[in-house]
Amino acid sequence: MSKATYDKPADGAQKSAGQRAPRPRDASTLILLRRDGAQPRVLMGRRHASHKFMPDKWVFPGGAVDRDDHRVPAASELREPVLQSLMMTAPAARSRALALAAVRETFEEAGLRLAKPADTPRTPPLWVEFMEGGLAPDLSALDLIARAITPPYRPRRFDARFFTAEADRLVSMTPSRISGELEEIAWVDLTEAQALDLPSVTRFVLQELEHRLSDPTRRPVSVKYSRGSQKLETL
Repeated sequence: MSKATYDKPADGAQKSAGQRAPRPRDASTLILLRRDGAQPRVLMGRRHASHKFMPDKWVFPGGAVDRDDHRVPAASELREPVLQSLMMTAPAARSRALALAAVRETFEEAGLRLAKPADTPRTPPLWVEFMEGGLAPDLSALDLIARAITPPYRPRRFDARFFTAEADRLVSMTPSRISGELEEIAWVDLTEAQALDLPSVTRFVLQELEHRLSDPTRRPVSVKYSRGSQKLETL
């Protein structure tokens, strides 16, 4: 497993002394992998400088799970090995919502749709634009690479799942928007990505991605803080 610390204390704000550690919110991230060049590339965005949370850092598209993510139909469902890994940390329905949140957030932040045609008459409000043109989420394209829980010394905490998908499963590989979350979006190769200003959890997951590319049988990892130290497990 990767040895890098996934969330160094110096990387961001810490909660006040005596403040109770906030409960982590479920969140998801999607790492899109593009292989049509000399080296594999991933889609990354630079967070807006005005954000209190990780300003100017380069990250993958992602965000918190929404209620609508529990109600949206899909064109395809998660593959069984992916679902089983997710269910080691969440029930089936919540695991599915986590996957859908990663797909939705990628569309909201970059205008990229991991989707294919489907007859889905029920569309929750947050998903209406995504599903225009008779498209619906393609969950079978997703793989799980990691789970990371923000350490208890942070004022904001997330229980985040990091998914990957091949970019050729997208409707288009050209980002069609930049949301208020991101100031810049780019496809960058893995060497370039490691040289960017990254949160340590993003750097940790990039290392896991490199391991997975070298060994496709590598299992997803779960990383968290327990009793003051980093704990790594295989899912």
